[in-house]
Amino acid sequence: MTASDAAAGSTGSVPPSGPDETSQTGIRQWLAAILAADAAGYSRLMAGDDRATVAALDRARAVFRDQIESRQGRVIDMAGDSVLAVFETAIGAVAAALAIQATVNALADAQEAARQMRFRIGVHLGDVIEKPDGTVYGDGVNIAARLEGLAAIGGITISDAVRGAVKGKVAAEFEDQGEQTVKNIADPVRAYRVSVKADAAPVLASAADVGIDLSLPDKPSIAVLPFTNMSGDPEQEYFTDGISEDIITELARFPLLFVIARNSSFTYKGRAVDVKQVGRELGVRYVLEGSIRKAGNRIRVTAQLIDTQTGAHIWAEKYDRVLEDIFAVQEEVTECIVGAIAPQVNAAEVLRARRRPGNLSAYEIAVRAMALASESQQKSDVAARDEALLLGRQALALDPQSYPALMAIAWAQWLHVSWRTTANRDAAWKEGMDSLARSMELGPSGSMHGMRALLLAYAPGGGRWEDARMEAELAWRAAPQDSLALNGAGYVLDNAGDPTEGIRLLERALRINPRDPRNYVTYGNLAAAHLASRDYAAGLVWARRAIGAAPDNSASHLYMAALHVSTGELDKAQGALARARSLAPESVAHIAHMRIGTEPFQRDESGDGGAHFRRRFRVLLRIAAGLEPASMADELR
Repeated sequence: MTASDAAAGSTGSVPPSGPDETSQTGIRQWLAAILAADAAGYSRLMAGDDRATVAALDRARAVFRDQIESRQGRVIDMAGDSVLAVFETAIGAVAAALAIQATVNALADAQEAARQMRFRIGVHLGDVIEKPDGTVYGDGVNIAARLEGLAAIGGITISDAVRGAVKGKVAAEFEDQGEQTVKNIADPVRAYRVSVKADAAPVLASAADVGIDLSLPDKPSIAVLPFTNMSGDPEQEYFTDGISEDIITELARFPLLFVIARNSSFTYKGRAVDVKQVGRELGVRYVLEGSIRKAGNRIRVTAQLIDTQTGAHIWAEKYDRVLEDIFAVQEEVTECIVGAIAPQVNAAEVLRARRRPGNLSAYEIAVRAMALASESQQKSDVAARDEALLLGRQALALDPQSYPALMAIAWAQWLHVSWRTTANRDAAWKEGMDSLARSMELGPSGSMHGMRALLLAYAPGGGRWEDARMEAELAWRAAPQDSLALNGAGYVLDNAGDPTEGIRLLERALRINPRDPRNYVTYGNLAAAHLASRDYAAGLVWARRAIGAAPDNSASHLYMAALHVSTGELDKAQGALARARSLAPESVAHIAHMRIGTEPFQRDESGDGGAHFRRRFRVLLRIAAGLEPASMADELR
């Protein structure tokens, strides 16, 4: 059944009602934004695999319902493969349509081309007649359905009325499709194709969409949203974000709390949010939000803790201090939160959690260095990597005990070593390890152990795998809710011969960090782990998710190539390898020697438990490159 059929069934001969009839019959007429959607190629998908198609439809329906309801919309009908919904505002309808298509298309990208389910969406603003049972009628519904028929597969088409209502108010661009004559509508309808602005923040798939269980943990759970910079100075964003990150870090030290990781919390930056929706999307009971205003040497911090189940304010406070006291305020906020939601955490644990920076200027520089290190990994930006090192060293000159500066240097040098983007890899590796040693003197953390495990895996001479594995164990045991530590540990354990434990840690990292834009790294690591455990079907699912989340990440294409060789799909393997080579030609060059930016796979005779897997990975890629006969794959499956 199509959306047009559903809409036609909702447009009866009921005449427009006057005020008296409305009051007597319960029928009301009102101006609504109507969203109509329909799955493309549904019959073909059902004929190919009806069970998989029904499962995909159920996942898509959940996305529609979640995005519609979170934007004050209401689902009217989900008959067959169609969706009909109404909104109080056109802005809500278009925002929901953009979010739905971003999520549903990402889900489709994770599937083989023949199994991808995508939708067309149409949105119109017009009068509807609503009956007491919630069904709606009228030309507005019919026009929305016709607009849906004009939309591209995976796209959105809206009417001129909607464009006029939302232009400049949503992060979208509009392409004029001209006046369209549509069935059963007397006058032509001017239509516009909608697309996300090129510089708009990406809409992220929800954690549930990639199979993460978001039920509440059996301990107090919290997400710290990025505090709002009220200073009017964009340069203060680093400072404000740094304070928010530090609160997350301090809370994560308490084993009796479940704390959502920074990168997932920060996907809400700059957005007006509904805390109940945040609670559903992250699977937490509490949300902390606040603001920081910095003027001269004075600072004002406000914070409030909210129960996402009820919307009730658990605790709120305002602090007016001189700037030098900001870290004391941070400690007070942390202590108040812990006391409010986990009273069993005693004062001694609060005291042990404190790590106060010694120099405010060094702190601000170090926060910038950390941001640049992250950016350089996401975008393979060597210049950003070098700038992170420069700022990290500047911060250390001001404060030799700057923890974020030391971590930024270790992170940037690990990236240099792993991607071969430095002329002296031995010196880079040594500076990274030395920085971690100095940071551990300030107090060890799971992230430090996780980074040290990664650096040890890339040690000169082919990797110190036994030491790397020991550090990985320390990482996740020291910080069972630190997603960075879990991801590093999971990667190392995958490749050190224990993919089962690696998968467990990586799946836990996704639960703690369900909306991280960098989860493509975790997806890729899970693809490698399932390759190691010879579960090729699951590995391909994770590789597709990794590529769907970050199409330009070369490592994910390398995993895809190895997996396709393992399943006997040599053509697809060659295509994936060619794509990896086009994205990172220097790293994927000299494939015969496995110089692929993943040095642990280079070594054959390391003597550790993962040597066989790393050797197998190398041979699979050599087969994809045509350097070994395809028959060798049979021996490796």
